[in-house]
Parts: sequence; C-alpha cells; structure tokens
Amino acid sequence: MKFPRPFKLSEVAAFTGAMMVGDPDFPVTGINEIHMVEPGDLTFVDHPKYYQKALNSDATTILINASVEPPEGKALLICDKPFDAFVSLALRFRPFVKAVAPISPGADIDVGTIIQPGVFIGNHVKIGKNCILHANVSIYDHTIIGNNVIIHSGVVLGADAYYFQRRPDGWIKLESCGRVIIEDNVEIGAVTTIDRGVTGDTTISFGTKLDNHVQIGHDTYVGRHCLIGAHCAIAGVTRIEDDVILWARVSVNKDLVIGKKAIVLALSGVDKSLEGGKTYWGIPADDPRKKWREIAAVRQLPELIRKKKI
Repeated sequence: MKFPRPFKLSEVAAFTGAMMVGDPDFPVTGINEIHMVEPGDLTFVDHPKYYQKALNSDATTILINASVEPPEGKALLICDKPFDAFVSLALRFRPFVKAVAPISPGADIDVGTIIQPGVFIGNHVKIGKNCILHANVSIYDHTIIGNNVIIHSGVVLGADAYYFQRRPDGWIKLESCGRVIIEDNVEIGAVTTIDRGVTGDTTISFGTKLDNHVQIGHDTYVGRHCLIGAHCAIAGVTRIEDDVILWARVSVNKDLVIGKKAIVLALSGVDKSLEGGKTYWGIPADDPRKKWREIAAVRQLPELIRKKKI
C-alpha cells in the first residue's frame, strides 16, 4: 500500500513510537509485506530467523526489534513489537470506514453496468463498463473491477486476509490494507470469495473464469484465461500463471507457482510449485500415470500379505 504522499522517517517514527536509525528526512513511501516490497517501502521483521531476509530485501525502511546496523541506503525503526507497529500504520492510512448506503456515494460505476437488488458496494470502489452484478454481491472498499465482468450472486470481493500472529493470550490480526483487482472479461461464479491483499493486491487477470464456491486467498495472482473449477481453494501469495486449468475441488497451498498451461485434475492437492504445460492429479498432485501406478501397487498389498501368512 502506498501512502497518500511520501513521509519522512521522523514522521513514521512518531506514528509508531519507534527509535530511528538513519536520516530523519529519509523518505518512506508505503508499507508492504516482505514478499511484495519495492524501494521506498517499509516492511517489518520480528524474528531473528528472518532478519537478513528483511534487511537485504528491496524495502528501504525496516521495522525491527533488534539493534543492528542498517544496510547502506536503508533506515531502521526499532521497537519491541514491529508487528503491532506495522498494524498501526495499516489502520492509520487505510482505516475501516462505516458505510452510509448500500452503494457508496464515493463508488465510481461506469456506463452500462447493471446492479441487481441487494448488492453492496463499498467506499472507493471502481467498476468499469457493461458489468453485471447479480443479487446480494458484496464489494468491499477499494476494490477495482474492469469492463465486461459478470459477478454472480453471493460473491464477496475484498474480505480481509486470513493472517494472524500467535500470542500467549491468543491471536492478533494483521489488519488488511490491500485491494482486490478484477480485470476485464472475468466471470465469477456464485458464492465465491476473493480476499484482498494484506498490503498489496489480489489479482484476477483478463478473461479468467471462476466457477461457484471458489476461495482465493490474499495477495494471490491468477493469470489470463484461466479456468478455476467449483470448490477450489487457493491459499495466499500463490501465483497461477496464464491458461491454467484447476478442475473441481483442487486445493493449492500458499506461496506456490503453478506454471503456464498446467492442468490440475479434480480432487487434487497441490503442495509444491508445478511446472507449466503438464497435467497433474492426486494428493500430492503429480503425473496421473504415476499416481495410478501407485494406487495399483497399493491394491496388491492385501493379497501379498495374505500369501506371506500362508
């Protein structure tokens, strides 16, 4: 998430109560998670295991809970609870704003778009031309929808990321300040849910078609002309490249890449990145012929055990 304007390091330190290490005028242009950072961004780290990853990332300001030397060209903000400080920045710059109407007066809806009864459209939403939003769709704040998009009943776009940190007294939430981006010519089936990014965007690209009851997690990217079957569940920070087909009830773990033109057959579980241009099936997903050979071998075990006893 980019700030409305660049802020000085000293200003961000005042917002968070952190100690500065660096030029007080050092610019901070936004906040982002470690996997999405770019120069100008602030990110956080609160575990020694990930200190070097954060310090050597593209982020130029790091919220950290250790006194370390900042890399050249970077600044630090040191505090006891970087996670909490990061959350405070998300809430400061993108707070929850109560709706005042079923369709926000601040929503930008282009010509030719049809909105059926019961639709909710939040603040700062932008919807393109010639879209159809069927009954009881909910579009959360800051969502962007392109042209010629069809969204079926019960869809929810922009709910918070499922992201929590364990504490001795329970779980603390990493507040979401990202967006959902739906590009042109996408169709989204009934009762599908697409979570917004924690700090970046969850994107469904041009021409992709989603069946009913699909769940797509935060910061996931789905490429162009993909088909996602009913009841698929795609975890956060996953990249689905162009022309991928996931048939019904495929589950995809987080932080994976599914390559261009891959096909994953129904009822599969994907636990690692998959090469494009191939077909996969099973749990864990692999070459279908290999999986069937494994099943055939397992079916022989009772007879082999019986013969051994004899």
